[in-house]
Amino acid sequence: MPTRKEMEMDKSDQQKVVDELKAVAPEFAKLTEDFLFGEIWKRPELSPRDKSLITVSCLVALNRIEQVEFHFKKAFENGLTREELVAAITHIAFYAGWPTAASGFIHLKKVMEQ
Repeated sequence: MPTRKEMEMDKSDQQKVVDELKAVAPEFAKLTEDFLFGEIWKRPELSPRDKSLITVSCLVALNRIEQVEFHFKKAFENGLTREELVAAITHIAFYAGWPTAASGFIHLKKVMEQ
């Protein structure tokens, strides 16, 4: 369970993402805030932990590294462990490629060091 401070940090991280998008694409930022961080992440069929595992797996597999550090932080806040994330990325290596997994590990290390 995330602490109050972690939840506040999560909100500020989300707001930073939205603010950066607003500068370029205000409507896309609104969709991100209202629909993605709002409706999609609040749907009850999957737990936040499961959504985070799916999200980081997709981002690493698709090599969408510019988004992955934000979601690694969210994954930790949602209860995933280092060991689970390492196992997921290792599994991804056999389907999405070794270099893709290596990149994922580099960004996971950055987040763990913060």
